[in-house]
Amino acid sequence: MIYLDSALIETAEKLTQLGWVKGITTNPTLLAQSPLPPSKTLSALAKLSPGELYYQLTSTGYEEMVVEGRFARDVIGAQTVLKIPATPTGFRALATLSKEITCSVTAIYHPAQAAIASEAGAKYAIAYVNRATRLLGDGLGLVNQMAQVLAHSPTEILAASIKSADEAAQALMAGADHLTLPWDILNAMTHHPLSEQTMVDFNQQGKGLDWR
Repeated sequence: MIYLDSALIETAEKLTQLGWVKGITTNPTLLAQSPLPPSKTLSALAKLSPGELYYQLTSTGYEEMVVEGRFARDVIGAQTVLKIPATPTGFRALATLSKEITCSVTAIYHPAQAAIASEAGAKYAIAYVNRATRLLGDGLGLVNQMAQVLAHSPTEILAASIKSADEAAQALMAGADHLTLPWDILNAMTHHPLSEQTMVDFNQQGKGLDWR
């Protein structure tokens, strides 16, 4: 599936123009860009999202994570997917929350963390492709390693931090099951100059139904 990575309501409203985006992912940085409080932003996004809506926990303690996760579910509703950090405390919270709410593990930088995410009940394991390339040297390699670790697991890979249409395609080829992309990359993936020119050539040289 392909998701919109944004917390801007005006951007989410454009999804009806596309018809093929399956949901919306957010994070604390994106929510900070919204002029509304996070709870109001998430409520509005839930009405606009065609499917799942991701919320990232900001609490750092186990008890606080569990409370925050349940509160997020109350705000968003059945579409909720929690993004829980790949930390020891995060994995502990995941093991609790995944029994009640769909969960993902975010900021994975080692395939071993993907294995723990699966064991603790995560539906999704999130890799920051471009960020991992900058920090580790090979974000696509990380996705591929995660795919091998999760090959016989129900946990799926969501590739985030995608900066181009080429990187999006490469993430899928490396083993990602899903992508989350900002609006400009979503649009970039639909365009290629040769596709446009090919259709011009067909229309100039051929005929179609007279439906008018």
